Amino acid sequence: MSMASVALSPVLEESLNFPGNFAHRYGKPMSDSILIFLSVGGSVIPMRVMESDSIASVKLRIQSYKGFFVKKQKLVYEGRELARSNSRIKDYGLADGNILHLVLRLSDLQAITVTTVCGKVFEFHVERGRNVGYVKQEIARKGKGFVDLKDQELICDGEELEDQRLITDICKSNDAVIHLLVRKSAKVRAKPIQKDFEVSIEATNVNEKGFDVVGEKQLGTLLFGCQARERKLLQNDFLLEPLIVYSGIPLPIVIEKLIRSTFDGLERGHEPIPSSEGSGGAYFMQDSSGQNYISVFKPIDEEPMAVNNPRGLPLTIDGEGLKKGTRVGEGALREVAAYILDHPMGASYSLDDEELGFAGVPPTIMVRCLHKGFNHPNGYENDLKHAKIGSLQMFMKNIGSCEDMGPRAFPVDEVHKISVLDIRLANTDRHAGNILVSKDEEGQIKLIPIDHGYCLPDSFEDCTFDWLYWPQAHQPYSTETINYIHSLDAEKDIELLKFHGWDIPPECATILRISTMLLKKGAERGLTPFAIGSIMCRKTLKQESVIEQIVQEAQEAVLPGTSEDGFVDTVASIMDRHLDDLTP
Repeated sequence: MSMASVALSPVLEESLNFPGNFAHRYGKPMSDSILIFLSVGGSVIPMRVMESDSIASVKLRIQSYKGFFVKKQKLVYEGRELARSNSRIKDYGLADGNILHLVLRLSDLQAITVTTVCGKVFEFHVERGRNVGYVKQEIARKGKGFVDLKDQELICDGEELEDQRLITDICKSNDAVIHLLVRKSAKVRAKPIQKDFEVSIEATNVNEKGFDVVGEKQLGTLLFGCQARERKLLQNDFLLEPLIVYSGIPLPIVIEKLIRSTFDGLERGHEPIPSSEGSGGAYFMQDSSGQNYISVFKPIDEEPMAVNNPRGLPLTIDGEGLKKGTRVGEGALREVAAYILDHPMGASYSLDDEELGFAGVPPTIMVRCLHKGFNHPNGYENDLKHAKIGSLQMFMKNIGSCEDMGPRAFPVDEVHKISVLDIRLANTDRHAGNILVSKDEEGQIKLIPIDHGYCLPDSFEDCTFDWLYWPQAHQPYSTETINYIHSLDAEKDIELLKFHGWDIPPECATILRISTMLLKKGAERGLTPFAIGSIMCRKTLKQESVIEQIVQEAQEAVLPGTSEDGFVDTVASIMDRHLDDLTP
């Protein structure tokens, strides 16, 4: 799946109104209706809505009039995602004349039809990030002797396509389904037909000098230590090196392999492939063969509302991210933190162990990378000043995301392991689209959590867990999972992050202490993931969650100057009272 915007002409389009819903029969608007403007793909669409309309109903209207499925839509207003479907328009503060940004999630697959001279037809789908060489291999494989790899010459618009040419580049101007005609020892012509959509979101005019994306202290934080490669790499038009905290710490084997494979791919000339998934910049990095993705790189300067964000979202004004309690430019730090804190069952991380953690967060490290293929809106030079800092995460093979299938197919333990991670890290952005689905060697379904740039916030306000509404969340934790939860220690986790370079902000550390406490106390009482998660998540945008009420009560109860330990003890006492009321 991919994030995409809509190819609409950059003009003021017709208003998206339900006839009769917002006006009397003589055309006079109803008193509680407002006119907002939907910004998408360079277009501005007037849209009259009721202040009492839910976000879900607005998305449904967009689906009805423009055909964009509700689950593919993301709405952003003043740097905040309108993520709570049951909340109302007025809850988010929208008023007459406000601009609402629409981001769409559309397929990242290109339909390919191959026709041979003997009339044999093959149909398949190719990721737009693949190159022409891969398409040739697929044609040869599908042909099974009818079409030889060496006999293929692919031509589009009179130009022969080189093997390294990316499908996304070929379709850049007119994103079309490609039809290929294959003749043995003859040329193959590509004919574009049927329009598709391409990604883009209009940004408001914000002072580009406004916000310092990330503090100088944080640029070198949250890293596994390792020696950087020689600077001569600049002669090869790219640079890739892990950032260093302590040079004496060896690199974990799994991370070392990840960086080496990514480096080899760049060295062989395989460029980073921009992903249209998500609201920020992300790049698929290939291995030396160019046929497999090996990692995903997310630069901090391309995060949502950061200075070089490729999606056109407006720059942050006060530094806050799309989710309350997070900061622009710190997403990569949190991606790595989630990996570090995802301890394997019964042990902490071992530098000689390639085992994934309990929840299966993919191996992730902070790196510095230089390549012309990244987003450089102000131009690019082969110079260290254009190197980008960000997270490098192992690409995990999958058969799709949880968004693509019904939740009843997921094993209970797989859902529970992600619930443990999300509750503990107070994740503010867990949805079905950022849980990948894979199968192990026995064909058993495994869930892989990704996208942790909005975990470890400094408040509980935006905590959201899609799994809360899955049937597995109503099942009690297994004894094995309860034992794992019992082994968690927030103080050791905070020290572990500090050891790896991130001196986590005090407010975020407090949230980690309280969320870990809630998870442990709830599990000890036999509460289900649903019961514990419901304490953390708001039912509506304006209604505080139970955990927020507990924190507020503790803040009112303690005296000025009370220590962190004293405050946490007060939270624990109040939390016990609330949990005892829930325990049968």
